[in-house]
Amino acid sequence: MAANPKTLRVLQKDMLTPDIAWFKLGAMDGQALAPFTPGAHLSVVTPSGQTRAYSLCSDPHDLSAYALAIKREASGHGASKSMVDLLEVGHTLEVKALANYFELAYDVPEYIFVAGGIGITPILSMMLHLQGLGEKRFKLYFCTRSTESTPFLDLFTSEPLASHVHLHHDQGLAGQQFDFWPLFEVPKAAHIYCCGPQVLMDGVKDMTGHWPSEHVHFESFGAVQVAPEDNETFEVVLAKSGQRLTVPKDQSILEVLRLAGVPVPSSCESGTCGSCRTPLLSGEVDHRDFVLMDDEQSGQIMVCVSRAKGPSLVLDL
Repeated sequence: MAANPKTLRVLQKDMLTPDIAWFKLGAMDGQALAPFTPGAHLSVVTPSGQTRAYSLCSDPHDLSAYALAIKREASGHGASKSMVDLLEVGHTLEVKALANYFELAYDVPEYIFVAGGIGITPILSMMLHLQGLGEKRFKLYFCTRSTESTPFLDLFTSEPLASHVHLHHDQGLAGQQFDFWPLFEVPKAAHIYCCGPQVLMDGVKDMTGHWPSEHVHFESFGAVQVAPEDNETFEVVLAKSGQRLTVPKDQSILEVLRLAGVPVPSSCESGTCGSCRTPLLSGEVDHRDFVLMDDEQSGQIMVCVSRAKGPSLVLDL
């Protein structure tokens, strides 16, 4: 089995839309890459120096290269801008981790995929995987603003995928959003996989509340955006050492732990990968991640994005 590489080389770069770049990444020695499952993400050190997790959008059956599609977020922290603006063919990327917190279930009668914008990336990998297995019982509902802003448009408008895809463009106009209720009104034995902007995922979550919870799966590509001035300063108590640390408004728990020399695994630093999952002993948490299930939130916290609602938190560190 191929090992997870430490460094990848950019073999190809294409602009899918004016602000979405597609990258093909290969091993430095040209050998096969480590296997991955559909829905997986790859954490890399971006040209800006920040570590970010990006969903793989390639076919898991093809390990000659990994593919990433990245949207340039003009209002972001610079990681995506550096990937789209600075990363070119021949450049290398340091790889931090390959993981999957958006696993595809098997032996189910039907798959319903819902994607918005760049949220198509993990779902495309799932579709390519199912297609490679000869599975035909899947349908994608893909919502974007326009044809010009739709990544992989050629792929989704030609066979063999075209017959499995419903494209919807809302032109950014209120009232033009796709109506999912007829699709979700009557629960089925199908499994739903949804990835996209928070408003899309919230809508799907509301309309599938009467479905079996284990049949509805969500993935996000961005954490809750809260301005530092809206944060509150609080204290973190480390139960094992008794150490007390102050978390200011403009720093995360993870950043404060690092400065104090407390090792905590991390990867995406955006609340989407689950690497920094930390046991919580007490305190009320403002959960801002997209990983923890409701029944996990009382005993765990993602320290890269979540904060305290009260004066302090006690962590099992």
